Amino acid sequence: MTHDSTIRAHRMAKFISGLLVCGGLALASVTWAQEASPAPPAPAEPSPPAVSAEMFTVNNTWMMVATFLVFVMHLGFATVESGLNRAKNAVNILFKNTMIPAIGLLTYALIGFSLMYPGDSNWILGRVVGFGGWGLSPGLNATTSTYNPGYTYWTDFLFQGMFAATAATIVSGAVCERIQLSSFLVFSTLYVAFVYPLLGSWHWGGGWLKQMGFHDFAGSTLVHSVGGWAALVGAIMVGPRLGKYVNGGIRPIMGHNLALVTIGVFLLWLGWFGFNGGSVLSADPGGVSFVLVTTSLAASAGAVGAMVTSWTIQKKPDLTMVLNGVLAGLVGITAGADVVSVPASVLIGAIAGVLVVLSVLGIDRLHVDDPVGAISVHLVCGVWGTLATGIWGAGKRFGVQLIGVLAYAAACLIAAAVLFGIIRAAMGLRVSREDELIGLDLSEHGLDAYPDFQGFLTK
Repeated sequence: MTHDSTIRAHRMAKFISGLLVCGGLALASVTWAQEASPAPPAPAEPSPPAVSAEMFTVNNTWMMVATFLVFVMHLGFATVESGLNRAKNAVNILFKNTMIPAIGLLTYALIGFSLMYPGDSNWILGRVVGFGGWGLSPGLNATTSTYNPGYTYWTDFLFQGMFAATAATIVSGAVCERIQLSSFLVFSTLYVAFVYPLLGSWHWGGGWLKQMGFHDFAGSTLVHSVGGWAALVGAIMVGPRLGKYVNGGIRPIMGHNLALVTIGVFLLWLGWFGFNGGSVLSADPGGVSFVLVTTSLAASAGAVGAMVTSWTIQKKPDLTMVLNGVLAGLVGITAGADVVSVPASVLIGAIAGVLVVLSVLGIDRLHVDDPVGAISVHLVCGVWGTLATGIWGAGKRFGVQLIGVLAYAAACLIAAAVLFGIIRAAMGLRVSREDELIGLDLSEHGLDAYPDFQGFLTK
């Protein structure tokens, strides 16, 4: 066995050990919560009052606008990821970010929506697994949504479907520049079709975590850490890019276009107004405006926190760290944007900005290659935001939030490891050395992102 193979085997052993520990912690936590300090059963929620025809139209219009904003976030992810990587892989990254929302919407229509929102009468295994049937069930004239009479079923599906694809987009950033396109698309299809909606049903679909009082307003855990755990597994299993870690040292591999990255982050910030604002699930003026304020302040504090931390540690202000600080603040506030105070939102965002810088540097020192910082932004800050909701969220309990974090960690680590393992055995995960050196644009697509300048940009 070569030295590199020994290192990889050692890291994989550590990873598997960590997976088992997370699983044990989650099981122990659930057992403790049920036996030592059982939560009181959740009271039956009253049926939402019917709304007037005018308010129905206003609600539905706002939810459609929010859907459009979340859709634009996929353009933001595409530009952030392509800009933070080398020009010779830009087409490949743009291709994946084009296919992810398409695959996500199709699989969500076929099975995901029914897995995530099975309905009270369709739980198969307690409040852990439920299934409401294949496809989109109501007739063409269906008006009200499955669980909220304030807007249509179709708007409900489309808004939730836009969230589904985001989890796979997070994985894309962590494994780019060296994973086979076909293998990534197979993983994305399976993860979005089955894993994301099944785990989402535990809370948003009325499952066991909802019954315990777990709170994740718009997806710090249900979207971001679900994608982040899979990103961590993928980055470990596919291995680092060639030349990234040499003789025990870390060699920076710079992105080719920071203007694209900056544009992408502002597109994501804009999209988050729909991501969080739409999660109010109505056009309620007070609820929506409050969530937009906490969201924006957390993003701003994340940028400041990342700037101060980066400037202190690296001696110069790093634009990429500040941009990831914005995203870190957004991810961090997403779990509790509706239940934390305005000062708490600033503190949550600022701490997220600090954490993302420390995490990016720390993960790199562990020789886990994450070209865009997806693990740090979405996983680390997603976990932080979920736990912070248990600290500062009105009426929320830290212990329940911790149980939710551990349960999602165990489930996602196992699911991602199994899927990536099967795909690696059946198809392979990584491109050849020659293809990686040439760049995935030419080797996988036969295209150049910048044909007039490619010779200069790949050097």
